[in-house]
Amino acid sequence: MKVVSLFSGCGGLDLGFKMAGFNIVWANDILPDACETYKKEIGDHIVCKDISEIDVRSIPEADVIIGGPPCQGFSGVGKRDPDDARSMLVWRYLEIINKVKPSFFLFENVTGIRSSKTAKGKNVLEELKNQFQLLGYTTTIHLLNAADYGVPQRRKRVFIIGSLYGKDISSPPQTHSIDGKDLIKWVGSKDAFSDLDLPNDDGIVFYKNKPINQFQEYLRHKGGKFTDLHLTPYASETDRVIISYVKPGGNYMDVPDEFSTKRIMYFKSTGGRTTTYGRLDPDMPGYTLNTHFNRPNVGCNIHYEQDRMITIREGLRMQSFPDSFSLYSRTKRNYYVQVGNAVPPLLSFAWQSTLGNILMKVKNHFTPFHNKN
Repeated sequence: MKVVSLFSGCGGLDLGFKMAGFNIVWANDILPDACETYKKEIGDHIVCKDISEIDVRSIPEADVIIGGPPCQGFSGVGKRDPDDARSMLVWRYLEIINKVKPSFFLFENVTGIRSSKTAKGKNVLEELKNQFQLLGYTTTIHLLNAADYGVPQRRKRVFIIGSLYGKDISSPPQTHSIDGKDLIKWVGSKDAFSDLDLPNDDGIVFYKNKPINQFQEYLRHKGGKFTDLHLTPYASETDRVIISYVKPGGNYMDVPDEFSTKRIMYFKSTGGRTTTYGRLDPDMPGYTLNTHFNRPNVGCNIHYEQDRMITIREGLRMQSFPDSFSLYSRTKRNYYVQVGNAVPPLLSFAWQSTLGNILMKVKNHFTPFHNKN
């Protein structure tokens, strides 16, 4: 089954579909480092170019289109403003859907899209549904938590699934749960990291022991004896002192006032930013990983046991990338951008149980409402 990928990044969404047996025939992103990573790890079919400059006629036919435009452009849905480059990405996405006419599309984005408004004050999701309906698609909207699919991260994302067959698409069946009753227990931070040795200067480390759980077996399924990118981010002396006081699962509230910065004292007085200077809980998945997980004051990024920030490799593990997956980057910053912006491959892989089966059925039993042009 052929897949076209848009706004592909380093390939997290694509890797999940590839693991599920789909054939990715074309992909696109604008970040050169992400494209180089993609070429090495997924395939050389990626076109590294601004999607607004790509001739849509060059995009091949596909059964499924995956990916979603950056959320900044959603304010432009409902009005086609040629002067708004961000909203043009949304319209280009719709144009590609209309040209390729895939049987299905999978549109992934942040949870904030649910409350986003267009420039005219209308709900973005409703406007998107209207636009997709005009193209002949029935859409279903799902909110999924990556932790429910074996990812060691409580990362919630919105998925819009479109079908040309007038069929609502259900969400993939949950495989994990917080308590482990009837399902596999959520993967905690210790489950995800415990076989890694201490970080070092070159980032290449041998494993301390054999895999001790199913998640580690998945990460190391290619049988290597070591992995890379186990590099600790820089931390100032002030941050190192603050980190030393934070308890597992805790945050800035654990830091004595005499060692708290003005920003921390402000948060203490207001109760805001509860993940600031957050330390991972060894028995729970982490919170949403962002593109600044090299900084302790932006998210819950402190190792559950060691007084340091998590490494790039640990960030990749939190996103469920296998240890054989490496990154290309000419700057330190773009390592974190690629990891933080990715879709967890295991969350992507979960859709195969729904989309894969339905696609096989509709190919055999249904006729689309619209013929491909």
